[in-house]
Amino acid sequence: MVTTWPKNFPGLGTGAEFLAEQINVMSGGRIHVEVYGAGELVPAFEIFDAVAGGSAQMGHGSAYYWKGKYPALQFFSTTPFGMTAMEMNSWLYHGGGMQLWQKAYEQFGLVPAASGNTGVQMAGWFNKEVNSLEDLKGLKMRIPGLAGEVLKRAGGTPVNLPGGELFTSLQSGTIDATEWVGPYNDLAFGFHKIARYYYYPGWHEPGTTLECFINKAAFEELPEDLQSIVLNACRVANQDMLAEYIARNNDALETLVNEHNVKLRELPAEVIDTLGKLSEEVTVELASVDALAREIFDSYSNFFKKSRAWLNISERAYLNLRAG
Repeated sequence: MVTTWPKNFPGLGTGAEFLAEQINVMSGGRIHVEVYGAGELVPAFEIFDAVAGGSAQMGHGSAYYWKGKYPALQFFSTTPFGMTAMEMNSWLYHGGGMQLWQKAYEQFGLVPAASGNTGVQMAGWFNKEVNSLEDLKGLKMRIPGLAGEVLKRAGGTPVNLPGGELFTSLQSGTIDATEWVGPYNDLAFGFHKIARYYYYPGWHEPGTTLECFINKAAFEELPEDLQSIVLNACRVANQDMLAEYIARNNDALETLVNEHNVKLRELPAEVIDTLGKLSEEVTVELASVDALAREIFDSYSNFFKKSRAWLNISERAYLNLRAG
């Protein structure tokens, strides 16, 4: 298994290790998965080609990294102002999303599986305050996927960098801001040492699905019971990662604020409103790529519409009830 994450990086790298361990144990040793961090065998953003080409059997990353291969793959990772982790899992497992994901990856000779989720992320670390839309203009920010295009239309400059390069890039001024994940991972990278302001809410990644993708030929060589073990191990890893992030973010946020005096800031309503409008434009445009992209977009959008109606009178209503 090759990954886009630094070896054993908390949450993401360890999530890949957890998945490998589950497959090794559940298969009774009939499968042995060895995990390689970003750069150990191939660079972080070349793992898709490595697995598709058969030089590795499995990869661990997130689908928005492969937008250059096929733009609509981003729906299987996250969309700005889109579905939460709970909604994504519901769409994938019970709303037809997984079948479309499999269809999209089949053209590359890959079998996809959800294998983690970060939950709602933070908007990121900034070297200066964001008080208006003007503060986004000319801003060089590490931000991947559809959100990068949204920032571009708002006047900023999106930069796509792997996690291992973020600290030095922010420290040197190569970028002015970066999003990564949330308190748990951001504390581990030490962003509080080089950036003053930590912004929320994570409009750009409300529930980012992490993936395991498997070389289709290698997968089909396995007997049915081992195929089932691999896919069910992914489901276990998917659930476990989200639970870990929620638990670890609680403690990490407390450390960042109380021990490192991080300045938490909420993005202004003007900024959020504009980013929301631009996000809708960018997401809708993905549907025009081809017939499959339209099919994915329609499935995602229809599920999201129904989900919002229910969650407004369930999760949202309850969270408002217990506010404070």
